[in-house]
Amino acid sequence: MDIKTEVKKEEDGTIDITVVLPWSLVKKTREEVIEEHVKDETMPGFRKGKAPRKLVEESLDKGHIKEDVLRKLLPQAYAQAVKEHKVTPIISPKIHVSKLDDEKDWEFSAQTCEMPKIDLGNYKEEIKKVTAKAKIVVPGKEPQPVSFDEIAKALLASIKLTVPSVILEQEVEKLLAQTLDEIKRLGLTLDQYLASTGKTIESLREGYKTKAEGDVKLEFILQQIAKDESITVEEKEITEAVESAKTPEERKNLEQNRYLLASIIRQQKTLDFLKNL
Repeated sequence: MDIKTEVKKEEDGTIDITVVLPWSLVKKTREEVIEEHVKDETMPGFRKGKAPRKLVEESLDKGHIKEDVLRKLLPQAYAQAVKEHKVTPIISPKIHVSKLDDEKDWEFSAQTCEMPKIDLGNYKEEIKKVTAKAKIVVPGKEPQPVSFDEIAKALLASIKLTVPSVILEQEVEKLLAQTLDEIKRLGLTLDQYLASTGKTIESLREGYKTKAEGDVKLEFILQQIAKDESITVEEKEITEAVESAKTPEERKNLEQNRYLLASIIRQQKTLDFLKNL
């Protein structure tokens, strides 16, 4: 596609991609969209797909046509920009459409990010300080196992990295959406919930930002450790996890999300590795 792209990388790792779609391409795609509507349209006095194009076009909502054109062009244009600038996104892009005027080039921007570079340093020494207590044998007492929270705290304290703001925003919105769903299930409004908890929407968002930052940092760190230590998940491990499901519904859900299941198993294996240091 004859499009113009520009990429800018922010200090926190957020990547801003600007894409300009030439009007000639937009117009060509618009024609294709309208033709598709003509083929599918059923109008009084005409069989399906036989109504005159002019009548069909006049009946179509211009805003919907623009949306259809964008649905065709956006994924292709974004994929081309990513390939052209050798970007390796780890999240779905946050899209903002800025210019959609007729007879002019269209423009949109996309925010994404890559996996941040992580210096693990001497994290093993810090983890060994935590796991040491589990190796102390006291007559008559069971060894105290190391908790996930203890390992997480040690990792976050010893490894520094910056989380791209675009990821934090997505995670905060996800947590807010989950909270709103829970509030609705309780039969409350957001105002009622905030009043009962003594919070404001700003303090709620700030709290979620802190939680999201810790969660994302930990996920990145565990991924890097798994990579460095060549911790992998075999197909049979995924199959065993699926087959161990307690209900048919749970089994079906796991089968449909094997990639996510593999990530969870890999993360658990990484934690087991850390506990044994």
